[in-house]
Amino acid sequence: MSPIDPVQKSLLKGEWDSKGDAELPEELLTMAKGVVEGRFREHLTSPSVRALLALHDDLDLSKPLKTWFRISTSESSNYLSRSDEILLLITAIASLHAFLQGNWTGPDLDVRPLDILPVPGPLSEKITEDLLQSISVAELALGGEPAYHLAEATFLLRLTQIILDLPFQHVESAIWWRLRAYSVHEQILDEAVALPEGTLPPFDTLADAYSSDLDLVGRLWLECGLLEHYQGNDRAALEYFVRAARATGLEYELTGALGKRTRFQQTELSQLVLLAESRARDREEDTSKASEAPAVPETLALNDDTLLEQTEFTSSHPAAPGSRLAHLDPSAQPALHPLDQCILLSLCLNVRNTSPQHGLTHEQMAPYVARVAAHPRNWSVHTMALLIRSRLEAHRTRTVERAVLQLQALLDQMPTADSVVPERLQYIHAIPLPSKWALQRELASRLLSIGVIKSALEIFERLEMWEDAVRCHQTTEQREIARSLVRDLLEGRKAAADAVLEHGRAYSAARRGALDAAREAKLWCILGELEPECAVAHFEKAWQVSQGTSGRAMRSLGGHYFARERYADAARCLRKAVAINPLQVRSWFVLGCAWVRIENWEGAREAFVRCVALDEEDGESWNNLASVYLRMKNREEDLQQGSIPFQSKILAFRALQQGLRFSYENWRMWMNYMIVAMDVGELAEASRALGRIVEERATKIGADAVDEDVLDRLVDAITRAPSDPNEAIENAGIAKDASFNPNEGHGLLRRVTDLFERVLLPRVSSPRIFRARARLLMWQSRWEDALKAHLDAYRSGVAGTMEKGETDVERWHDGVREVEETVDLLRNFGPRVEGFKWKLQAKSIIRTFMGRTRDFQDEPEWRKLENLKEDLENES
Repeated sequence: MSPIDPVQKSLLKGEWDSKGDAELPEELLTMAKGVVEGRFREHLTSPSVRALLALHDDLDLSKPLKTWFRISTSESSNYLSRSDEILLLITAIASLHAFLQGNWTGPDLDVRPLDILPVPGPLSEKITEDLLQSISVAELALGGEPAYHLAEATFLLRLTQIILDLPFQHVESAIWWRLRAYSVHEQILDEAVALPEGTLPPFDTLADAYSSDLDLVGRLWLECGLLEHYQGNDRAALEYFVRAARATGLEYELTGALGKRTRFQQTELSQLVLLAESRARDREEDTSKASEAPAVPETLALNDDTLLEQTEFTSSHPAAPGSRLAHLDPSAQPALHPLDQCILLSLCLNVRNTSPQHGLTHEQMAPYVARVAAHPRNWSVHTMALLIRSRLEAHRTRTVERAVLQLQALLDQMPTADSVVPERLQYIHAIPLPSKWALQRELASRLLSIGVIKSALEIFERLEMWEDAVRCHQTTEQREIARSLVRDLLEGRKAAADAVLEHGRAYSAARRGALDAAREAKLWCILGELEPECAVAHFEKAWQVSQGTSGRAMRSLGGHYFARERYADAARCLRKAVAINPLQVRSWFVLGCAWVRIENWEGAREAFVRCVALDEEDGESWNNLASVYLRMKNREEDLQQGSIPFQSKILAFRALQQGLRFSYENWRMWMNYMIVAMDVGELAEASRALGRIVEERATKIGADAVDEDVLDRLVDAITRAPSDPNEAIENAGIAKDASFNPNEGHGLLRRVTDLFERVLLPRVSSPRIFRARARLLMWQSRWEDALKAHLDAYRSGVAGTMEKGETDVERWHDGVREVEETVDLLRNFGPRVEGFKWKLQAKSIIRTFMGRTRDFQDEPEWRKLENLKEDLENES
């Protein structure tokens, strides 16, 4: 395999390799080094790049941006030399990283789009910064989702995409840079969208080509995982993150060690700690960098009178002696490589930005963040660690103040020059660092959550995030102000305050002209939600304005129809919505529910399958999918007989089995699972389900939590088999083979016995439960225990609970039958128990029952009791 191109490797890692490339011109190497070192203006304004980005003389401003450039429309682009492709790649990277500097990392950008673009003289007055911005924002809308319109110099991102979409033949890393560009693209959209099919190829071939550099392979898988995360595919993302850790050789383990978390804690308790160790790198500079003190953002102190700044571990060894990292001291772990720090931070991404209820809990995440924050190695990586810590602390009363102040401090440090551009950008693609506007929005949401509504509103309006601004007005019950705000925007009467000051009154009209279709459609949707009486008209206007590309419009209209039980109309609209943006789980779910209501089972199945594919932990969708399977008829004879195909039952069983992994406490799902399990013969699972239902519901409804029909069928499935294990198998097998089938006979016995002894009997009681238990014990020839169970059934039944003065004759007749049955059982099985005084027990039962029910002496059945009593006397 050929060695890795050192120039491409340097560009990917953001760190210049002095080896260079002997085959490339010196000028090109100088350009590449300049871009790695963050000198983007120098490269993008160079004569070579301006010549590369030459525009057509007969440029049509109404056509897409990619048609403006000669290079993107010339046939010669298919026959570029390796040097030409390297120049194009360097230019795309400079453009992408300049965009990231302006919108993500800071400091302030020193290059503008018109500095780069060689505009022909006749067009110099027409091609303005505002025009490039509005065209770029419009073209960056994807899947019906608008791009953020106030992002700085969006033309740079669009230019990056135009260049990277060219057919590179000699530069294998171009597809990796395309991955990075689309990851950035996803983050400037209002909602995640699926990339067009075929946009990115599989990366296994590229990983094989770079296999000699473990860090490069690890970085590739990490970035693939982050793109999956941006699109909401958390399971796929986690798989990539684990793959990245394996590639870099990162060892990590969440375990426990003795320590203290509060100032006044006297007793040492086991505290969660993340033990982690990077592999030994071969490069000497890695060691020297670890010893340096890099410029990092300000880390605010907690200053709490109770909580310690960080956990004080009092043990030099973890609590688990078998740990493969047991040699590490929890309080003095070695510094990690920055790439490994990125991987650990990414492993926290199962927790959403503002809600620790998803994925890992706060307690499990905090050790990951603490492990990274303890040894700052890179400005951006440390910023990300502090941001995640801030999110975790925002939900605790003792830490919420620092959470807000830390977030503000991170925003304030963006424009400063406290660290150099290359350092800020070196790992920017390997961490989920939000953009400046996303951080400001997060700060505003944090302020809104603690009641600082005015400050939150000011931020939202400055960012022109009108949906959030409307939410602020609704929080203060100023619905009319919210409606006026949206109408002013649609009619061009409102612009952001800072923009008005900068551009004067004329700016508002210019801004109205630049209001792209995607944003205008979104505003009509917001207005539809504010004016429910005109909702349909507003949503349809949004659809019309967007020329049929606004998924938001169809989502809103579909939800409106569904709430009003117009399910066919809801399904029609939501089908269009998911066709535009298939990553919207909620849209698929409501669509599935609409199709269920109109009995379109095939459509419902497709919708709920999509739901669980996008969010595997959606227990409700798994449950609905199972219900759909049970209603599907896939053969003509099934339709005629009204029966459910066995294959559909199996699919329903598997769907419920999967869903219960994520809805373990949902007793309704367990009920469905129990019924389907019985139907498909999975009796061991039915027994487990019955136990879970009783555990969840017995406290509230007692014995009614037990499905006694299911319990009897479980006991029947055992007692049908021979009680002797040697007789329960065929062909002269051995006794232990009888336990191989967990759904009948001896194989099911252990599960049902556990059900009785651990779950049912400690919680509930009823005659039928005791009788089922007695049948099981008799099958096992446990006569004494079986008779005790029958007596328990008698005591809790009609006869055992009748009191003096009762007048219900039918109830008394039932009691007589129970007395007769119980005496017969004692007569038949009592003699098998040595020392058991069954006759005395039988007499006591008859005497007690007759004594309590003397009011029924005139009934014909009274004579039965007397005869039974006489028979027992004669036998003795």
